[in-house]
Amino acid sequence: MPSSAGPSIDTITEGGRVTQVGEGQEAEESAPVMTFGAPTAGEILAERYELVEHINNDSAGRLVWRGVDVVLRRPVAVVLRYPGGDSATEMLQAAVAASRVIHPNLVGVYDAIDESERAYVVREWVDGRSLRELVAEGPLDPARATAIGNAVASALASVHATGMVHGNVHPGTVMISDDGRVVLADARTDCADSQENDVRAVGGILYFALTGHWPHAEAPLRGATAGHGRAGIVDAVRDASGSIAAPRQVRAGVPAYLDDLTMDLLDAEIAPPSSDVLAAELGRLDVPAEDHFLDQTGTIRFTADPGDEPSPLAAAGGRKVAIGIAGLLAVALVGLLVGISIFGDEESPKTQTAGGPSVSAPAVGDASSPAAPVRQLIIRDVRVVDPEGDRDELRNAERVIDGEEDSGWETATYRSSGRFGNLKKGMGVWIDLGEPHSVKSVRAVLSSRGASAELRAGGADFPSSSNGDKQLVAAYANRIGQPFEEHNGTTMTFNGFNPEEKYQYLLFWITELPEKESGDGWKLGVQEITVQGS
Repeated sequence: MPSSAGPSIDTITEGGRVTQVGEGQEAEESAPVMTFGAPTAGEILAERYELVEHINNDSAGRLVWRGVDVVLRRPVAVVLRYPGGDSATEMLQAAVAASRVIHPNLVGVYDAIDESERAYVVREWVDGRSLRELVAEGPLDPARATAIGNAVASALASVHATGMVHGNVHPGTVMISDDGRVVLADARTDCADSQENDVRAVGGILYFALTGHWPHAEAPLRGATAGHGRAGIVDAVRDASGSIAAPRQVRAGVPAYLDDLTMDLLDAEIAPPSSDVLAAELGRLDVPAEDHFLDQTGTIRFTADPGDEPSPLAAAGGRKVAIGIAGLLAVALVGLLVGISIFGDEESPKTQTAGGPSVSAPAVGDASSPAAPVRQLIIRDVRVVDPEGDRDELRNAERVIDGEEDSGWETATYRSSGRFGNLKKGMGVWIDLGEPHSVKSVRAVLSSRGASAELRAGGADFPSSSNGDKQLVAAYANRIGQPFEEHNGTTMTFNGFNPEEKYQYLLFWITELPEKESGDGWKLGVQEITVQGS
């Protein structure tokens, strides 16, 4: 259900059951010792909240129950501590403080009661899982990482507007509900942190979402034991001096603007922006993938919307991140003379200046001509290449460019090994862009994790001879970027294109298939392929 406000519920999945655990840490396995004040299933607290199921105990010694508000007939989470009194003071204070902030990206707090022998807080029940669990399946694509960072920054902005500090932002306290809503939980009230550290933690969230590593793993949660909280998260890749590697050094496909913003937020020598300014910048960038095209060299977004405004970070001033983005905007406005591109007639391309009339694109070859904006290129033709196969897997190639990621082309199921059953060296999808283009990147969405593939380029059209597939593979020896031999996600992004070259024909070449979840063979689906360029 939608989230509103609150401090401390994290979700983990155990045996397929969604559970909610306080403090953003994993639950202890031992059952509570029944003493006076201990709750029992079926008991109704405050004549309103029925306890249904004891979910678990958190590392702070509190009991987490799934319950039902019998008045409003809605599920709730009930977090109890017994005895109450002084031992429950911080828990109740945190609940009272959190209840004052209403925001869709904060867990809702409904009630807080101290009965002396026990105290309890009634919160929103959130079905979902933590960011830590989500990223355990593989790093997220830049667009989704940006959306999560935007939600966390927005939640912090609402907290900071009241003068409070969250003080506990990490992958265990960021949850993604089943309906896709991002929820921040488990605020603290001991004032041991600062709003600046909250903002820097957003950089950590972005870094973790993009790489699967946490840049603050050396600083565990207060009171956490080994394996809990931040201590249980894989540390960032570091060099001999202890400096962390940038996201783009860890994985391919991270846009330069997002890489720079993340590293600036983590740099202790650079004063971070306020949470509301950061939320505005991430919100500007958090738009559906089909609605924008991101230039790898900066935060300038080329889109059909003429109402775009400069980065809010540029207006903040006094920071490396702001200066860098402002500089990019200035260079773009003066040198490129375009901030927004209208995608229309390809034979007569037009650009539009921000807030100005449309103008014809300068003639090719003019030394003063601005660089063409990056956009999604149209794929004119696509075919399956199977040089060593029996021609039974060539159908449905057009599904990889239909704009639908839930449909695509699939290989057959191979036995004995992921290398096509040791029957062939690979298969591929051949792409024709219709005419030569400057290509920025190629993005392939796959049906499952664990595949290995590479991208190749060539100058030959698809052969019409009987052994045309073999001829084509032999002619496409120019590999783009690096192969994803140990890729563990479902999205592959290939960069490394020579900006001085034009490309018309590309080959997405699969070298190894992932094992099916059922364990009865190896198979892969290519759901969608898109090409960015100009």
